[in-house]
Amino acid sequence: MMATLEEEAKQHYNPAGVKPNPESQSGYYCPRTGVYRSPHRVCHQIPALDAASFVLSQFPPPHLAEIKTALVDSATGRRLTFSDLRRSALALAATLRHGLGIQKGDVVLLLSPNSILYPAIVLGVLSAGAVVTTANPLNTAAEVAKQARDSGAKLAIAAPEEAHKTAAAGVPTILTTRSAPDESGVGGPVSVEELMEGGDPEAMPSLEGVAQSDVAALLYSSGTTGASKGVVLTHANLIAMVALVKWTAEASGAVEDVYLGFIPMFHVYGLGFFSLGLPAAGATTVVMPRFDFHAMLEAVEKHGVSNIPAVPSVVLAMAKAGNGGGRDLSALRRVGTGAAPLGAEVGREFRRRYPWVELREGYGLTESAGAATFSVAAEEAKRRPGAVGQLLPGFEGRVVEVGTGRGVEPGEVGELWLRGPTVMPGYLGNDEATADALVGDGWLRTGDLVYFDQDGYLYVVDRIKELIKVKGFQVAPAELEALLLTHPQILDAAVIPLQDEEAGQVPISYVVRSPNSKLTSEEVIQFVATQVAPYKKVKRVAFIDAIPRSTAGKILRKQLVAQNHRAISSKM
Repeated sequence: MMATLEEEAKQHYNPAGVKPNPESQSGYYCPRTGVYRSPHRVCHQIPALDAASFVLSQFPPPHLAEIKTALVDSATGRRLTFSDLRRSALALAATLRHGLGIQKGDVVLLLSPNSILYPAIVLGVLSAGAVVTTANPLNTAAEVAKQARDSGAKLAIAAPEEAHKTAAAGVPTILTTRSAPDESGVGGPVSVEELMEGGDPEAMPSLEGVAQSDVAALLYSSGTTGASKGVVLTHANLIAMVALVKWTAEASGAVEDVYLGFIPMFHVYGLGFFSLGLPAAGATTVVMPRFDFHAMLEAVEKHGVSNIPAVPSVVLAMAKAGNGGGRDLSALRRVGTGAAPLGAEVGREFRRRYPWVELREGYGLTESAGAATFSVAAEEAKRRPGAVGQLLPGFEGRVVEVGTGRGVEPGEVGELWLRGPTVMPGYLGNDEATADALVGDGWLRTGDLVYFDQDGYLYVVDRIKELIKVKGFQVAPAELEALLLTHPQILDAAVIPLQDEEAGQVPISYVVRSPNSKLTSEEVIQFVATQVAPYKKVKRVAFIDAIPRSTAGKILRKQLVAQNHRAISSKM
């Protein structure tokens, strides 16, 4: 007989040992409605502004903005003050409107790795009343062309090394930075740097006719479990996101921190923090163009970085490295992680290795503008390894039985539904996907299996679509991956399903061994088998140089499934 998700949850997914009390009505959960609410009663007084004007209005006062650093290039040390950032954004906006004919609602595609100009470009596009759509520089020309067509981009701003992709898509393109003259001495295409220097920031009057319900950004989901979709975010969504980033920085005592920005700014996580939220909070960010573990450690030492917004794979690498790679990390005070679940054991090991560093987790989706939960209190987070925090101010949640939508009690696993100020109005031009994602009165179906403990802390079990179904039982890949990472000779791991005639599916694992390790497949299989129920046993192990991950740290299981399929086909 097939076990339901809820039956499995009661047996295996309640490590907190929560015993629901139906008579209780705490500040976070109402048994009558089944709705969880944020314990943080914060009222954000947000004026009727567009997103860019709101961010700029939060900058330090002029006498401080002229001297306080907003952004630092990690490699060159080049700096932009808050005044520089404001002038650059408004000068670009003026040129876009008056020089290039960009109108309210036009879409501008941004294709670039991180740079200290990235926030100025985003703010400039928004200040012009246009819509920004950000793209991954790793995307192929065909993928960029698809996004350009889908979003209706009128203009592209691209890094010089990526400009051929937008040009091939037929989109007029300007460069992010100056290009070197050719052999004849003729300069390349116009650049944002030149537009910022030549534009007049005073020529960009305050926007009129831009409502908070208007579209501000089109962010394309990673497509790790399906086709990429254009997530529509309004000015109101971005303003709420910025307010929440500011609030979390203030609530965790991190406003004066020096942040390290290697999370890609084309991703909602990086966009929300480094392009919009942290500038609005008046914080300083050291920007890395792309992630490199050793360069990250060097930047912490060189620039006195005290706060790293990260992803689980980075926390894992730091935990495995142990001594900070020989670098002086004494300035580091806080590390936050999101975008994917962090195994409880990885969190414990990180805290053991870096006892002076506060480790916090958060949770969100592109569809919620990256916001939903956060661990504000560091000591509470330490006592709850695996928890991704409590609902942020203004958010509500429901946990429902998959398939029926019936609410379940605290401690029981179900699908998380969210409602809050950052939740998208829908997907661009995709009514079917929008209707599937948004149900009832503004509830967003996340597709994540979760549970809340008795204090309102959220725990993510796995994606519903990624569960492995073994003889009717549900196996969460994330649970097995977390277990594998506790092995001292395993640096990274991923678990995927393999079709099986008898069981339907069985778990198999890809493993990255530590240097000089002689670990065998049988040893890995036995390591797991002694610690899990029989149906959760890993049936096969393959060793690999690196686990494929998205730029936000999510395991790209589709690539591993395809790789495994090719390996099986080649043997037939």
